[in-house]
Amino acid sequence: MEEAAIGKNNICSTVAIRYRFVYENVGGGEPELQFSSHPLIKLQVEVPKDENKEELLPENVEYEDDVAYLRSLDPKEWKSQDHYKVLGIPNLRYKATDEIIKNAYRKKVLKHHPDKRKALGEEIKPDDDYFTCITMAYETLGNVNRRRAYDSVDPQFDNDLPCNSDIKKDFFKTFTHYFELNSRWSEKPNVPKLGDVNSSREDVEKFYSFWYDFKSWREYSYEDEEDKDKCQDRDERRYVDKLNKADRLRKKKEEMSRIRQLVDLAYSNDPRIAKFKQDDKDRKLAAKRAKQNAVQAKKEEEERILREAQLAKEQAEAAERAKIEAKRQEREAQKKALKKERKTLRDICKLNNYYTEDAEENLSRMTAIEGMCERLSLKELEDLNKNLKNNGKSAFLKAIKENEAFLQKERLEILNATKKSDTGNNTPAVVMVAPDWNEDNIQLLVKAVNLFPAGTNQRWDVVANFINQHGTFSENSNKFNAKMVLSKAKDLQNTDFSKNNLKEVANKQAFDNFKKDKKNVLNIGESDISKKLEEDNRKSATNGEVKIWTTNEQQLLEQALKTYPASTPERWDRIAECLPDRSKKECMKRYKDLVETVKAKKAAQAAINK
Repeated sequence: MEEAAIGKNNICSTVAIRYRFVYENVGGGEPELQFSSHPLIKLQVEVPKDENKEELLPENVEYEDDVAYLRSLDPKEWKSQDHYKVLGIPNLRYKATDEIIKNAYRKKVLKHHPDKRKALGEEIKPDDDYFTCITMAYETLGNVNRRRAYDSVDPQFDNDLPCNSDIKKDFFKTFTHYFELNSRWSEKPNVPKLGDVNSSREDVEKFYSFWYDFKSWREYSYEDEEDKDKCQDRDERRYVDKLNKADRLRKKKEEMSRIRQLVDLAYSNDPRIAKFKQDDKDRKLAAKRAKQNAVQAKKEEEERILREAQLAKEQAEAAERAKIEAKRQEREAQKKALKKERKTLRDICKLNNYYTEDAEENLSRMTAIEGMCERLSLKELEDLNKNLKNNGKSAFLKAIKENEAFLQKERLEILNATKKSDTGNNTPAVVMVAPDWNEDNIQLLVKAVNLFPAGTNQRWDVVANFINQHGTFSENSNKFNAKMVLSKAKDLQNTDFSKNNLKEVANKQAFDNFKKDKKNVLNIGESDISKKLEEDNRKSATNGEVKIWTTNEQQLLEQALKTYPASTPERWDRIAECLPDRSKKECMKRYKDLVETVKAKKAAQAAINK
């Protein structure tokens, strides 16, 4: 047997399933315990929808202070007073939150407490003071059950039914007011609205079905004529409780009768109900007549649907074509504008010789301009060109500085991410660095550009794959992509060297490499140098001089050297901050050792080439 526990919001919160076992004979043998299952019952519960209602805040409420009304109250007749008016919130009433009620009571206490008024020179009657009424008002409204009882018999609530003149004048406005007024008593949330003349039949039927099955939480314990707490014995309390329950039941029946009269009155005067009844009558007549013309009507309907479908299809296709064309034109216009702004930027810089006379600085600025052309958006390029035309060199230097700051920020983010991962993990982190354009990779670029000429499908992706397959990379280096290769090719085109010169350099280098491979002389490799450095580290560690430099620390040092160039103020302090376990002195010593090792390698290579 299945049972469901329904909360006060009509939401199924618990499902209990019971099983039945039967002890019976099977096949004439000994009795066995058999399981008998029950069919599963699916419960459909309407989940209340969240309504975005503005919550009242205590600081936004205007509290009234009717001193004349408070002084007119009789403490002995506190039960007949308007508790909301006593606390200064007569307009909010049942909408007032607990915080608002507490705040209102606090304000009343601060102003009307007998001690406060006595200090101001007012005469206080201990047994007949209106402050008792304020206290009883808060005790009533501050308690959930007492407030619910008082709200049920709120003297400001209109229990009357609408009159005929108001119904004939405006049916929807009149009954919307009355139904919204009485919806506060509903046990179920999400009370349906009356709607308007355009409401669907389903909504109208749902509305009246809800109100004909309306369940009210309104109760009348606040109006009990007899107080059982004042009874002297148990029998008298039982008798008084019996009288009170009978009176509450009578008032509850009157309330439900009033609600039913309201719903009947609305249903009988609802123009939509009359329309629906007339629609049902007309539908039956139409169905009777439609039988005679069914074939012709069906044929005409099919033709009409076919024409509309064809027209809709043509319109949809035309709209789609127009949309595609508009997007294409927009892309073309943006592409042309971007190309124009890039060309303008290059022309301005080229015309002014990149605002420098130094050849090396000219090349670096040329490279920076190409990077900005690839990175900046159309709007940023337009602003930059406008600024260059107006301010000239100062604007150019500012743009170069901002570009360097952006690249510096990227490098710092990579370095910080590497440090963070190294600090959080015990295992050494691997730092992936950008690929280096060494001499071998540049030669491969020249060769690939000639092997895959313009017009090749996805040319720069093919060139990048060629360099990645045959190029020289460090252990933790990334691979080249099409964007990197294209940018480097543009840089080479903008230099003073022609493609033929690059080819000659590549051919000469290839011949030198061939001669080097044939010589049987001493060849010192990177592995030997690394071994020598490791041996030096071990010797130093044995002598107690310094700690061994790990691979991860070496990578962090190299990245920090790239991030903070020689022109950076307090460079070695910054570099030491990137290595948590190394001091400034240790970083400088390690750098000097690396420089000496590289010089020794170059000297050995020069001896081999001779």
